[in-house]
Amino acid sequence: MGDDSVLLRTEGRAGYITLNRPRAINALTHPMVRAVHAALDAWEGDEAIDVVVIAGAGERGLCAGGDIRAIHDDARGGGRASVDFWRDEYRLNARIARCTKPYVALMDGIVMGGGVGVSAHGSVRIVTERSAVAMPETGIGFVPDVGGTHLLAQAPGELGTHLALTGDAVGAGDALLLSLADHFVPSDRLADFTASLATVHAAEAVRRHEAAAPEAELAAHRDWIDHCYAADTAEEIVGRLSSCGETAAKAAAETILMRSPTAVKVTLAAIRRARALGKLEAVLEQEFRVSCAALSSHDLVEGIRAQVVDKDRSPRWSPTALSDVTDAEVSRHFAPLADREPGAARGLGLEG
Repeated sequence: MGDDSVLLRTEGRAGYITLNRPRAINALTHPMVRAVHAALDAWEGDEAIDVVVIAGAGERGLCAGGDIRAIHDDARGGGRASVDFWRDEYRLNARIARCTKPYVALMDGIVMGGGVGVSAHGSVRIVTERSAVAMPETGIGFVPDVGGTHLLAQAPGELGTHLALTGDAVGAGDALLLSLADHFVPSDRLADFTASLATVHAAEAVRRHEAAAPEAELAAHRDWIDHCYAADTAEEIVGRLSSCGETAAKAAAETILMRSPTAVKVTLAAIRRARALGKLEAVLEQEFRVSCAALSSHDLVEGIRAQVVDKDRSPRWSPTALSDVTDAEVSRHFAPLADREPGAARGLGLEG
């Protein structure tokens, strides 16, 4: 790679991957994606390696997502580097899901966007009391990707739709409820758990170190979540949330109205299409089309500017209201790539 942004080591029966950009909460770059993919290729074919473990350096989290400042600069300059990044990133997400050896993801601290992509498709997903898991893309004018719409579409009831539209983060209990994680290991046991994977099977390591998970806070809100988010349109969802009489529902409505109206509408369509598509690979192909379309949109550049570049937290969305986002604009995001841009037209090669 030419840098140390991904650290690889083996010990005993385990191969350890450490995302190593702690100052950026281990945000993913294109070389990091390639390095993780190469490690999987090497270790899956190595009879001495029985388990793959991924963790993040530092104390803040596994991974805060992709390097969105780089995406902002690419989009603003009319470049295509983001298309190439997404193509390899989404292929990695599918690769993780297909891994024939236990893939243990330590989802400690912040796990957002691309961080979900390198963890929640794994076979052994560990959360701690410090976990904060989210797909916050609507807040930057983008749409959940990295297989996120697949994961959220499979969540119980409309919980996934709620998280997708609001971009809210959840803790360990809710991550387990939404099937974004499998086991709770307290953070003070995490080092011992990680070390034990070098000598014992993943299932045994989990048995020795897991504990009862914190309560799933969203479980008590299922009634209004399932009712409100089952509405046909984003406008109707907001209307139901605002009028159902629940304080948390009204807060959700206010949050959605602060997000990119275009991203909210496209996200709702993406979640519902993902349910019908079923297979992760087909959903990733859909997400690739959506992401390529978003790259040329006003709201992606503006959202990242407001949240990351200038940090004024005051994005100027265009259009400014849900009612002004046309069906044609939503449909544009799902159009075949060959109809739009030759550089992206070959897709991911995952379908079929």
